[in-house]
Amino acid sequence: MPLSSLSRRQALALAPVLVLGRPPAAAARESASPPGIAAYLEAAAPTALLVMRDGKMLASHGDPARKVSAASVRKSLLGALYGIAVAEGRIRLAATLGELGIDDVAPALTAGEKRATVADLLAARSGVYHVAAYETAAQKRTRPERGSHPPGSFWFYNNWDFNALGTIYRQQTGEDIFESFARRIARPVGMRDFSARDGRYVADARSRHPAYVFSLSARDMLRFGEMVLAGGAWQGRQVVPRDWLAESLTARSRTARGDLGYGYLWWVLDPATFGPGAGFAAGYGGQFIAAVPRHGLVVAQTAARSPAGGHVTRRFVRLLKEVVAA
Repeated sequence: MPLSSLSRRQALALAPVLVLGRPPAAAARESASPPGIAAYLEAAAPTALLVMRDGKMLASHGDPARKVSAASVRKSLLGALYGIAVAEGRIRLAATLGELGIDDVAPALTAGEKRATVADLLAARSGVYHVAAYETAAQKRTRPERGSHPPGSFWFYNNWDFNALGTIYRQQTGEDIFESFARRIARPVGMRDFSARDGRYVADARSRHPAYVFSLSARDMLRFGEMVLAGGAWQGRQVVPRDWLAESLTARSRTARGDLGYGYLWWVLDPATFGPGAGFAAGYGGQFIAAVPRHGLVVAQTAARSPAGGHVTRRFVRLLKEVVAA
């Protein structure tokens, strides 16, 4: 077919091959793109999208080496570090904020808020609705009133919880988050692009607890997802405890986002559709790492800018449904 006769959708689907070519080895590993990929690319406009099933690359689009801010994907990355620290006895899930000496700037935490445990924060159920760094407009708009829910009783996607977890990790382990991730996860699984220099802390004068922001490439995100799919193992080494990932990808809350649940710093997909232990890390604007064990599926996506029209997560989950149904 001459190039001039290609539709825009066909051209998008073929773009990586037309621009970069396809090495013979890669061609041998890849299968035809799953249904819906071309339409998805046109609507989502990702910087890179990688779809791997049973170790074979089904789709590779864009620049997989380009680093972008992973936004809230950071939370699932920290969750993996927590699994290691908990297994090593350096962090206790039952430890309360009061026991750990965690507070914040005025208005300080109340005695009731300080009863929240590390497990409550991991599940976004702390009941602490203090102003937090790196909040989205939606989080600011929907944040409950202070004291409206006791610890453990109510789910809210709460940057205070996620940021305080970063403070607790640094305090209890004595390690920088980005150095720790590079040494304990990125290097052991063979990430090609990430270094500790790709992390930065984002502070806000209204809170003691900074956000910890990662810049990642899609191929490094895929590698992380492959490790999760393998139950935390990589080339015979247990990098993250298998039981921890199973706990993290078990829903502890139903959310307002359709049939999505929330575990420990992971969004959990509906087991009726995807099977047990399926979920994804998600970041503002279209950053995703998905792992679906029943189908041997890993998907990584980066986006340098948010697509017009919203519905980013809903569109991504729909793509996952199309891929597993193929």
